Amino acid sequence: MKRNVLIIGAGGVAQVVAHKCAQNNDVLGDIRIASRTLSKCEAILESVRDKDAMKQDGVLEAHEIDAMDVPALAQLIRDTDTQIVINVGTAFVNMSVLDACLETGAAYIDTAIHEEPDKICEEPPWYANYEWKKRDACAEKGVTAILGAGFDPGVVNAYARFAIDEYMDEVESIDIVDINAGSHGKYFATNFDPEINFREFTGTVYSWQGGQWRENSMFEVGHDWDLPVVGVQRAYMSGHDEVHSLAVNYPHADVRFWMGFGEHYINVFTVLKNIGLLSEQPVTTAEGQEVVPLKVVKACLPDPSSLAPEYTGKTCIGDLVKGVKDGEKTEVLVYNVADHKEAFEEVGSQGISYTAGVPPVAAAMLVAQGDWDAGTMKNVEELDPKPFFTVLDRIGLPTRVKHGDVDKAWNA
Repeated sequence: MKRNVLIIGAGGVAQVVAHKCAQNNDVLGDIRIASRTLSKCEAILESVRDKDAMKQDGVLEAHEIDAMDVPALAQLIRDTDTQIVINVGTAFVNMSVLDACLETGAAYIDTAIHEEPDKICEEPPWYANYEWKKRDACAEKGVTAILGAGFDPGVVNAYARFAIDEYMDEVESIDIVDINAGSHGKYFATNFDPEINFREFTGTVYSWQGGQWRENSMFEVGHDWDLPVVGVQRAYMSGHDEVHSLAVNYPHADVRFWMGFGEHYINVFTVLKNIGLLSEQPVTTAEGQEVVPLKVVKACLPDPSSLAPEYTGKTCIGDLVKGVKDGEKTEVLVYNVADHKEAFEEVGSQGISYTAGVPPVAAAMLVAQGDWDAGTMKNVEELDPKPFFTVLDRIGLPTRVKHGDVDKAWNA
């Protein structure tokens, strides 16, 4: 049984991960959190103590680390006897954290595809450009690496696997729909790291349709979705991590990702992009100072974690999967609804961070218990979804299934 967790990162998602690890430290053992800014780590641990979140007495420590420094990170893993690393830092550090895990034998869990700071949009399939190149090394060393174990990617990958396994003989399409029907009360803000948020939406929108990659522009293709609890919401086809692994594992299905946006967000985003403020390339000011426009915009916007106290409303994220069963067309919606205020009351974070932070802890618990300790690299849809749903149900993100006129818990 693997125990002792090291959390990489100190943002809003890391706060959720820390709270959930603390709530389940009977399974996960010692809990440590590390980032470049020690004070942010310490503030997260203080919030854990304020909520009296620890299930039982145990280690709760903060460390300062540059996650791109592989030798230093590997030494920290060894010094703390860490056996599971949950990487919720910036996507720029994925490969260095994975390398440290390969060096030490610790299990690796992340929530997003690796990115390079100087590239806005990779060409598909993204995982094959970086993480999948380490798959053989993971297998040779017996290192468990679970990729994209947040909500999307992550839980939605498990939703697809479950819908196909349980309800279909043949899958025809997987549409992942992410709707945030909440309100943070700010003029303009992003729900997670602005730099990562904007980078997702300034490049080409890739979808897998008709057995090939299709390209669109952001906000070019919109659709109104009628979803449980949140009702009819407008969402736009977007490029996203999970499309790139699901397209490999289900090549005969169309795979698309849709995210909800209001007109105000689209207008502000469009202005920022059109005047060059979302560029990752440096520019020189009249005073001779070199700056990266995207980083300047990030510095001017609210910290996503600061949105939590005033956030209200709900999220609905799920998969509408269509296919054939017993010769007849069928479709099923597998989904979750989360509440911003409830998330804040429990862990001090808003609902977007909550939905992203709870799943990697569930994955860590399954690694600790052996269910998902694969000894190699896996994307979430390559693992049994039922143990995942069971843990998610218990720790805060219950799964529901709408099939025909029946809307029920996944295991009812």
